[in-house]
Amino acid sequence: MRPRLRRTADPRVVTEQTFWTRAVHAGRDDLTDQGLHAVPLDLSTTYPSRDSRDEAERLDVMTTGAQVPGMPIYARLGNPTVARFEGAIAELEGCESGVAFASGMAALSACLLATVAAGRPHVVAARPLYGTSDHLIASGLLGNQITWADPADVGAAVRPETGLIIVETPANPTLAEIDIRAVVDAAGGVPVLVDNTFATPALQRPTDFGATVVLHSATKFLGGHGDAMGGVVTCAEEFAQRLRQVRIATGGVLHPSAAYLLQRGLATLPVRMERSSDTAAVLAERLLAHPKVSAVHYPDPSKLGQLTTGGAMLSFESEAPPHEVVSAVRLITPAVSLGSTDTLLQHPASLSHHIVAPQDRAAGGIPDSLLRLSVGLESPEDLWHDLDQALDRTT
Repeated sequence: MRPRLRRTADPRVVTEQTFWTRAVHAGRDDLTDQGLHAVPLDLSTTYPSRDSRDEAERLDVMTTGAQVPGMPIYARLGNPTVARFEGAIAELEGCESGVAFASGMAALSACLLATVAAGRPHVVAARPLYGTSDHLIASGLLGNQITWADPADVGAAVRPETGLIIVETPANPTLAEIDIRAVVDAAGGVPVLVDNTFATPALQRPTDFGATVVLHSATKFLGGHGDAMGGVVTCAEEFAQRLRQVRIATGGVLHPSAAYLLQRGLATLPVRMERSSDTAAVLAERLLAHPKVSAVHYPDPSKLGQLTTGGAMLSFESEAPPHEVVSAVRLITPAVSLGSTDTLLQHPASLSHHIVAPQDRAAGGIPDSLLRLSVGLESPEDLWHDLDQALDRTT
């Protein structure tokens, strides 16, 4: 990823730092001045103050979603460790603000609730999306309306009451790429939300192509170790304030322990994504030549120029029974989720997209034969040996 300008503590000095450097230092620039090296972990649920009148005034501001200097009043209103992570990922995504939540679904829910509350409840979305995202949007459970549209038809689907356009690219689980700039151009000023979970800012920054809201299931590649759950939205401060209002009211806060682990994960994000992407490209090529694989889905970064590499995710259509392939792997972990240091294999029709109706899976290009692979940090030769033997052992 290209370098970006970064201001130092002295506003007269501007230095050029790469994404790799900022991934390590974002959210940590003030530590040396505090005499700290590791990011501090604040587990407080409440914060003492002897001035109740000042607290009342600050509370009035906090409940509008605005950020207030000083310590929080209560952990549902804010936490310093969480705030560090929010600022770090906002910087890496090139956004003004970040708002973190207990999970990726809590983050998406807040976006929908904020849009509905603003009096623009109509959403336009393109399939495929992560299965539970698809289900939530389609259900109307949060008061939204939905029009599903092909990316090329987004403009025709927009109404006066449309408050959000939602796409995921690369898409889960087909790895289909959507032209973000084309969607933004067709949106006619309606905010475009891009789920960037698969690519992460290490490989793709949606704001570079005009997107206004970027969503992550931080549980995945941002954390990177399968031990911290969270979600985060990066966006302009105006929308962030609305999201904080929702978070304060609903309580879908990110726990500081998870924020600490997610912040730590950012430091190794570009290293992990480069390594896993290189391995994924090798596996995709070999799977394509396997007699029991009918198709492989893996992004071509030259196609749209959005991705810097093909990424760490791939999917393939198995002519062997997919359940037997999942059962036969020995090194690879047969499990839902993605983005960990170890490689995970799962059957979307049974797990990540099982909640989506069969006809809607088909509309999103998700056949029952599809298997999704999240590539970790193992040797590509060891992973290929496991995949090859698993396919060969099937009937």
